[in-house]
Amino acid sequence: MKPFSELSEQEILALAISSEDEDARTYATFANMLMDKFPASGKVFVEMAEEEHEHRRRLTDMYQKKFGDFIPLIRRSDVIGFVRHRPAWLMKHASLEKIRDYSEIIEAENYNFYRRAAKRASDLAIKSLLNELALAEKGHSSLADRLGDKHLTPDARVEEEEAQRRLFLLQVIQPGLVGLMDGSVSTLAPLFAAAFATHSTWETFLVGMAASIGAGISMGFAEALSDDGKLTGRGHPIIRGLAAGVMTAVGGLGHALPYLIPDFWTATILATIIVFVELGVISWIRYRYMDTPFMRAAFQVAVGGFLVFLAGILIGNA
Repeated sequence: MKPFSELSEQEILALAISSEDEDARTYATFANMLMDKFPASGKVFVEMAEEEHEHRRRLTDMYQKKFGDFIPLIRRSDVIGFVRHRPAWLMKHASLEKIRDYSEIIEAENYNFYRRAAKRASDLAIKSLLNELALAEKGHSSLADRLGDKHLTPDARVEEEEAQRRLFLLQVIQPGLVGLMDGSVSTLAPLFAAAFATHSTWETFLVGMAASIGAGISMGFAEALSDDGKLTGRGHPIIRGLAAGVMTAVGGLGHALPYLIPDFWTATILATIIVFVELGVISWIRYRYMDTPFMRAAFQVAVGGFLVFLAGILIGNA
């Protein structure tokens, strides 16, 4: 690697050319990733890529005029002082906001690069071009200010915010809610059956732990393997599977942990209270994110939970 301070004008131009090409590819990648779900932002990145191509053309013309046709490949990674960013092709599951922030960071870094490069250039034509590109980068360091008015209209912003909310709902909230309901309700029967059959808090805890972990693994795989999200728009299967699996385990462990208390009735009363809290949380999530009236959600969850809870006690006392 070579320090930036030791680069010649020829090397600075070659570095700028490769950097503009890399940024254009990055923005084109983002445009391709966003076009289906966020078309307005996708168009923003298409224009950004086109602008980077124009910068590259101007730099290439200047290089060929001053140094000939052969342009050595000098990348940012070859020069000391540049920050290594995650490649765009590895960001296909990044949120829209993260992609926008990433792009604004690139623009700010490009401004600093051209400003420093112009100070080091001695050729007046090269210095002038680098200063012009620095001003261009400074002028659109804010992605929203630069192209937002053209593509990200108020209606488009509302549509994209709704699309983000829908994706979050389908990818995290919905599978997480299903997992929480399954873990909170389905583990009631084996837990309380073991409790009333053995009256042993430790054995009851082990049964609850096994039921919760097992249900979490099962629900996680079931959700992840149900579909790949491409046709249904439900997002990446791994994220959905993790949301469902973790919340299933959490739902079951919540009322299993009290049985670490040695006293049977203290543990059972505390576990019962936690069950009511879990059912209340489930009802609130359905009300908050699934547009279900709270009382209706509470009634539906309570009926199901009570039946499973009752089944566990009856089986344990059989």
